[in-house]
Amino acid sequence: MSEQENMAWLDEIRWNADGLVPVVAQDYQSGKILTLAWMNREAFLQTIKLRHAVYWSRSKQRLWQKGETSGHTQEIQDIYLDCDKDAVVLKVIQTGNIACHTGRQSCFFHRFENDRWVINSPVLKDPEEIYKK
Repeated sequence: MSEQENMAWLDEIRWNADGLVPVVAQDYQSGKILTLAWMNREAFLQTIKLRHAVYWSRSKQRLWQKGETSGHTQEIQDIYLDCDKDAVVLKVIQTGNIACHTGRQSCFFHRFENDRWVINSPVLKDPEEIYKK
């Protein structure tokens, strides 16, 4: 089988106009949603190769391996593509139990309550300590 035939699965993904697909990282054991990020083809291939999450940074316009500066990597356990083939879920083991740059377990820590957003998750580690600015 040729390399092109071997990677036909990559063409099945419905990439958006920018060549990206949204990716939800979910804790492999608890099921907690950790973050939403984006991948391009190269990020997806690197994720498969390394078995660690590699994303496309829309703000920095470059690939970034989750945890490259914080050490809080995401080890891939399973990868799922949704029914429309335009969204991906990564089931991961989150190193350090911190996925968010704010030092929280999850990036989803603003909960809508009584017509306002309330922070419902503690900072597990000060971002200054994580990133040593």
